[in-house]
Amino acid sequence: MLRPACSLPAPGGALLSPAPPPERLGFESPAGCGGKDRPLSPAWRGRAPADGAQCKSSVPVGSGNAPALPGSCWRPSGATRNSWGWWPRELLPYLEGGHWGQGLESFCPHLELYTQFAANAERSRTTLQEQLKKNKRFRRFVRLQEGRPEFGSLHLQDLLPLPLQRLQQYENLVMALAENTGPNSSDHQQLTRAARLISETAQRVHSIGQKQKNDQHLRRVQGLLSGRQAKGLTSGRWFLRQGWLLVVPPHGKPRPRMFFLFSDVLLMAKPRPPLHLLQSGTFACRALYPMAQCQLHRVFGHSGGPCGGLLSLSFPHEKLLLMCTDQEELLRWHHSLTLAISLHFRAS
Repeated sequence: MLRPACSLPAPGGALLSPAPPPERLGFESPAGCGGKDRPLSPAWRGRAPADGAQCKSSVPVGSGNAPALPGSCWRPSGATRNSWGWWPRELLPYLEGGHWGQGLESFCPHLELYTQFAANAERSRTTLQEQLKKNKRFRRFVRLQEGRPEFGSLHLQDLLPLPLQRLQQYENLVMALAENTGPNSSDHQQLTRAARLISETAQRVHSIGQKQKNDQHLRRVQGLLSGRQAKGLTSGRWFLRQGWLLVVPPHGKPRPRMFFLFSDVLLMAKPRPPLHLLQSGTFACRALYPMAQCQLHRVFGHSGGPCGGLLSLSFPHEKLLLMCTDQEELLRWHHSLTLAISLHFRAS
């Protein structure tokens, strides 16, 4: 029996985030760029390796116009340009002298700025958009600044995420330095500590960014369910996916329904009539299914053919058959449903 519901109950207990741990950007360290048996720190002094080898990362460390520290505008006060990007002036002498360990360890107390910058990123974007819309003088000033060659034909809003991207690049660089510097080197312990601190900061920044994206999804879904009290959407709930599936009843034809999958519940919604004067394009909540009580089975569609398949979701008081005619979409739904169910086993 369908459970009519117009509000989403707050999930019981804290749930683990369904997001995977932050993935490191690939960093290739070929033999010519300091292998495991060759320390890197003496050779890297604010330039490419002297032997001409290329150390590659999926995002070049020196690309773009992002600042080394996010506390100021696109170029921080007292920063100097070198082949790795913008470095604070107090850090540059260490790097030029080859004292990478001492320099990067002195850089670590500034890492909290990245966490603060990430926490305020959404508000910064909102404030920038408001000022560009309301403040004519500010809008003219921004246009003048964007015409400078340092912007590289980018807009100011394009530069906001660059400091956090630079943090990922620093993580790649320092991890590579620590892994390729021998334990007998005077820089080894300092580089190891710096790599750990920068990696921990990058993980915190990644978690903050994921939570902000999740909050955006929850607000968007809440807007699609306008006219109903969708309570609890912004408290402890993680959005996983949404899409159309066919509900197969015991008798009659399959009915298309919109499904919203969260970390704790599966929400089935029915589209409102397109001619509805006030709520056209929105959905009415028809039922909620707790994922903690769900048993998932794939009825057919194991062969991977082009005809899709059928998923069976069993709950204590109801059994739900969902059909998808696209095989790839079916696999994605099966993966997301399995993830939502497994989160409750981890939490328990």
